[in-house]
Amino acid sequence: MRPSRYAFPLALLVFVAALVLGVLEWSRGHPQDVPWTPLNLADRTGRFTNFKIARLHDDAPTCRRLLEDGGERFSLLPPVKGASPQCGYADGIRLNQGEGLSFVPEANVACPVAVGLFLWERQVLEPAARRHFDSRVVRVDSFGSYSCRPVRGGREGSWSEHSTADAIDIAGFRLGDGTRISVAADWNDKGAKGAFLREVRDGACASFATVLSPDYNALHRDHFHLDQARRGGWSFCR
Repeated sequence: MRPSRYAFPLALLVFVAALVLGVLEWSRGHPQDVPWTPLNLADRTGRFTNFKIARLHDDAPTCRRLLEDGGERFSLLPPVKGASPQCGYADGIRLNQGEGLSFVPEANVACPVAVGLFLWERQVLEPAARRHFDSRVVRVDSFGSYSCRPVRGGREGSWSEHSTADAIDIAGFRLGDGTRISVAADWNDKGAKGAFLREVRDGACASFATVLSPDYNALHRDHFHLDQARRGGWSFCR
């Protein structure tokens, strides 16, 4: 008996349907690894976390709601208009850290940066501190966020993500047991401090569009530059 001319199309349809159902079932257990699920700060970071954070640039209400749902304490900042048209922000967040953690100076950042810091703190900083020092991070020392300037602090060239508060520079950390860890002093350390710094640098790549460290160039010899540049979810980490 000759096979029906509909046999192959029907078999193909069944195969495609099974494949789609399999992908949908898999995505329920891995929402961070598919683009169509909403960002949830309770999920582990994954392949599409940066893509989902990038979409928050134009959706401040959703960004703030994510922080609220995650239990982050924050205050809304009034809009800032810079001296140059390229500067300023309208979605500023001041993180009011709880449970002993503080940013010094205060972290006044655009909302997508606050989301990145939330994920970085809980999924990278705290586990790394416990693993390497059996302690916890209580303070993050920074060089600040908002600065109306072009890249590299010059007067010409493309504008820095700092000019819209979409970046923060991290200089070091202080732990609950009194340990101080500095990017400038400890990056080349061969022990726990150096291992900690490299682990938290690498981990930041999962929730920030750009991560620059002393490995990038001499301008970053004393800090990590973390930003949420608009790249559609692609990240650059060095």
